[in-house]
Amino acid sequence: MRLFLPIIDNEKSPLTINNTLLQSCYLRYTEWACGVAVYTGNETKSGISRGAAEPKFTAADVIIDKLTIAIFMFQVVVVLVLGYFGNTWKDTQGLKQWYLMYPMEVEGPWYDFLIIPLRFELLCSIMIPISIKVTLDLAKGLYAKFIDWDEQMFDWETNTPAHSANTAISEDLGQIEYILSDKTGTLTENKMIFKQCCISDTLYGNDNGDALNDVRLVNAVSSNDPDVIKFLLVMALCNTVVPIKSNDGTVSYKAQSQDEEALVNAAAKLNMMLISKDTITAEICFNGSKFWYELLDILEFTSDRKRMSVVVKEGETGKILLLSKGADEALLPRACPGQQIQRYLEAVEMYSQLGLRTLCLGWRDLKENEYKEWSKNFQKASCSLDNREFKIAEVCNSLEQDLQILGVTAIEDRLQDGVPETIKLLRNAGINVWMLTGDKQNTAIQIGLLCNLITSGPNSQLLSISGKTEEDVLRSLERALFIMKNTSETKGLAFVLDGWALELILKHSKESFTRLAMLSKTAICCRMTPLQKAQLVAILKSVGYLTLAIGDGGNDVRMIQEANIGVGISGREGLQAARAADYSIGKFKFLKRLILIHGRYSYNRTAFISQYSFYKSLLMCFIQILFAFLSGLSGTSLFNSISLMAYNVFYTSLPVMTIIFDKDISETTVMQYPQILLHSQAGRLLNLTTFCGWFGRSLYHALVVFFITICAYSDEKSEMQELSMVALSGCIWLQAFVVTMDTNSFTCPQILLIWGNFVAFYMINLILSTVPSLQLYTITFRLCSQPSYWISMALTVAVGMGPVVAFRYLKNLYQPSAVNILQQVEQRNGSIRTSGNLESAGANLTNLLTGSRKNRDSNYRPLLSESAESVSASGS
Repeated sequence: MRLFLPIIDNEKSPLTINNTLLQSCYLRYTEWACGVAVYTGNETKSGISRGAAEPKFTAADVIIDKLTIAIFMFQVVVVLVLGYFGNTWKDTQGLKQWYLMYPMEVEGPWYDFLIIPLRFELLCSIMIPISIKVTLDLAKGLYAKFIDWDEQMFDWETNTPAHSANTAISEDLGQIEYILSDKTGTLTENKMIFKQCCISDTLYGNDNGDALNDVRLVNAVSSNDPDVIKFLLVMALCNTVVPIKSNDGTVSYKAQSQDEEALVNAAAKLNMMLISKDTITAEICFNGSKFWYELLDILEFTSDRKRMSVVVKEGETGKILLLSKGADEALLPRACPGQQIQRYLEAVEMYSQLGLRTLCLGWRDLKENEYKEWSKNFQKASCSLDNREFKIAEVCNSLEQDLQILGVTAIEDRLQDGVPETIKLLRNAGINVWMLTGDKQNTAIQIGLLCNLITSGPNSQLLSISGKTEEDVLRSLERALFIMKNTSETKGLAFVLDGWALELILKHSKESFTRLAMLSKTAICCRMTPLQKAQLVAILKSVGYLTLAIGDGGNDVRMIQEANIGVGISGREGLQAARAADYSIGKFKFLKRLILIHGRYSYNRTAFISQYSFYKSLLMCFIQILFAFLSGLSGTSLFNSISLMAYNVFYTSLPVMTIIFDKDISETTVMQYPQILLHSQAGRLLNLTTFCGWFGRSLYHALVVFFITICAYSDEKSEMQELSMVALSGCIWLQAFVVTMDTNSFTCPQILLIWGNFVAFYMINLILSTVPSLQLYTITFRLCSQPSYWISMALTVAVGMGPVVAFRYLKNLYQPSAVNILQQVEQRNGSIRTSGNLESAGANLTNLLTGSRKNRDSNYRPLLSESAESVSASGS
C-alpha cells in the first residue's frame, strides 16, 4: 500500500483508489497498516449512485385506499341521515311512547341532538374493516415465503435461492407492464471469452472463431512482431487486474471487470503474462524474459470518458508510455494525424454484427518533460475541492491525444440459458421488454436478435433514433413516432437509440419521447449511463405504467430502486444489485416464474382478501342499519359486544386466509397460456366494478339474513339475544359458503380452516352459553334444539347463495372468461398438456385472450396515474 507523506516538500496528495482500501477488501501479506476511515455510508460511490429509495405502494394498495375513503364517506352520509331521521322520530313518535322512558332532564340541546347520530357512528364503525391491513400483511408475508421456498427458482449452479426482500409488493408482480433489463450479466452470463482481434489491419480468428488458436497470430508472437507485442502489452498492463500467485507457482487473476480479466488471460495465453503487480510496479514475463514497469499514473475509466489509460515507465530503457483502451467512439477520434483507421472501423462494425463486445487499444510515447508538466496539472486537478471530476477529465483528455491505434479486441459474452424462451413468454403475456445497456448499438441489436427481443421477419422494423446533429435526432424521433401511431399492429416495431440521443431528447422533446414510449413494446437503448437508465424508468412511471427493472451490477442500482419493482441477479459483478432490489434471483429465466406464477397468484389472492374483508364488515353494518328501522331509529345494536368483537377476531379471520393457498388454474396451464396475465394487468379482479359486486352481495345477504331472522323469531316468545344469535349464525353460514364458492382448489388446510372454523363458532358459543353472568347464557343450547333454527339456516343459505350460483352457472355457460375455459378443460381432462386438450379449448379461448389484448391496447389507462390521459390528449 502506498503511503503519501504530506511533510515532504509540502506536497498535497489526493485520496484516490491507489491509496484507498474499499469496503470488504482483504489485506494480504500485511502485518499492520495505519489509516483513517473516509467516504463511509452514504458518502461511498455506491451510496451516492444508489440515491434515496422511495417507499413503494402497490396498485392494489392505492385502490384499497380509495375504496376505504369512499366507504368512509358513505358511512358519514349514513350516520347523518339516520341520525337526522332518528331525532325526527324521537320528537314526533318516541316521546309519546310511555315504555321508552326518555330522560326528563336534558343535558343540553347539543347533547340531545348528537346522542343518536353518535350511536349510529358506533354501529357503523366496523364498516371499514380495521383487520384488512393485518390480514393483508400476513398474506403478503406468506407470498414472500412462497418465493423463498420455491425450489424451481433455485439456481443450483451458483447455489443461489430466490429471495424476497420486500414483502409488501408481491401482487404488483402480477400487473407488470414494462420490464427494463440490463444486458451484461443479466441476459448474458458475464463470462467473457476473448474470440477475435484486429492488429495492424490484420484480422485474427475469423476462420475458426478463436484468435488464440490462429496460427498467424501465434507465429507473429513467436517472431516478435512489434505491433503485436505492443498490442499484447496494452492488454496485459492497461487494467486494474490483481495477479495472485499460488504456492505451486501458477498465476490467477482477480478483476472488477470481466472484460479486463478476459484480456489479461488472453495475453497470458499468448506468452505476455502479468506475473505480479502492486501500486508501484508491474512485472511482465514474455517468452521466458521478465520485464519491469513502473506504474506512474492511472487515468480511470468513467461512464462519461468510456476509456481508461495507464502511464508506465519501462524499467530498462526509462521510456514513458501511455497505454489506452476504450470504446471505439472514445478512442478512434484520438488517433494521431495521418493514421488510417478505416480498417478498424470496419472491424468494429463486423464484430458488433456478430454480437461481440469490442474495445480499441492505443499507444503513445511520452517525452519526460511533457509528462512532468502534465503530472503537475494532474496532481493539481486531483487535489481540487471543486469540480474535481471535471478537472481530472480535462487533464486526462489533454494527454490522451495523438494515439497510435494498435487494434481492436472482440470478446464474447454468451446468453444465459433460457433467456430467449423467457422473453418470448413474457412478451406473449403482454409485457413490454426494453433492453438498457452500455454496449455499442450493433452489439446490443445482435443480442436482441438472439434473445427474441426483436425479430428479423418481414413484418419487423427497427426504428433508429439517431443523428449527427440535434435536428437530425429530433427529426428521427418524430419519424419514429409517426410510424408507431400509424401502424395498426406495433408488435414487430421497436426503436433503438443511444445515450447521446436520449440526452438531447430529454432536454428538448421529452413529451414526444414519452408518447413513443407508451406505444413501443420493445426498445434497445445503448451507451446508457446509470442515471439515464433510471430516467427511462421514471418516464414510464410518470404515465402510470407498472415497471420492473432487473440488473446485476452496481450501475443498475439506481434503475432498480426507481422502478415499481426491482429485481437483482446475484451475478459475477457482486451483490450490490441483489441487496438493493426487492427480489433477487440467480438467473434471468426465473423471472417468468416470479411474474406469471407468484405475481399472478398473489394478485388474485390479494384481490379476494381485500374485497371479502369489506364484504363481511358491510354485511354486519347493513343488518344493524335494517334493525334500526324496527327499533325506532334509536341506534340500538342488534348484536352484543362479545359477538361483535368475536366476529372479526375469531369467526371470520381464519376462513379468508384459505385463499392464500388457492390457485384458479394450475401452474402448467399458466405457463402454456401466458396471455392470461392480461386479466391481472388490466386490474380485472380489483376495481370499482368488482367492488360494487361485493357491495351489492353484502347488501343482498344482509336483507336475506335480516328478513328470515325477523320472520322466524320476531314473535313475543323470542328473546333479543336469540334474535341476535340467529342473525349472527346466518352471517357465519353465508360467509362459509361464500369462501367455499370462491375457492378454486381445495387442500386439507383450506377445508380445515373453512369448516373447522365453522365448527369452532358453535363450540365457542356453546361454551359462552354455560356462563350465567353473560347475556348469552343458555341461548345457543336452546337454539340448537329448535328445528326452526336449522330450517332458518338452510333457508338463509338457499336464498342467499342460490342466485349467486345460478348467475355463475349461466355466465360460465353462455359467456365464459378465458379462466373459465381453462378451468373447464382441466376439470374434464385433468391436464391441458395433450394436443387433444389444447384443441378442445378451441378458438374461443384464443379469441378471448386476443380480444383482451386489443381491448386493453385501445382503451386501457394505467392504474396508478391519470397523467396518461393528459399525455394522450396532448399527443392528439
